[in-house]
Amino acid sequence: METKLTLRLNDNVIEKAKIYARNHQISLSKMIESYLESITKQNEEPKTSSITPLVESLSGVIDLPEDFDYKKEYRNHLEEKYQ
Repeated sequence: METKLTLRLNDNVIEKAKIYARNHQISLSKMIESYLESITKQNEEPKTSSITPLVESLSGVIDLPEDFDYKKEYRNHLEEKYQ
């Protein structure tokens, strides 16, 4: 069931939201509904992971050798960068 809702928002916020919605090909109503759904869903479900969905989606994208030393590689990168 869908219900009509009237909101009072700052004109600038509305204009920016309309541009965002248009650029992402989504209606403003759907965008607000998705936002409200996401923030209320977080409160309902206990959070089991502190990993964001973006990071979780990237997990397993790259295969590294088991003996890969990321600290050493990062140090080498910084030494090269600042020579």
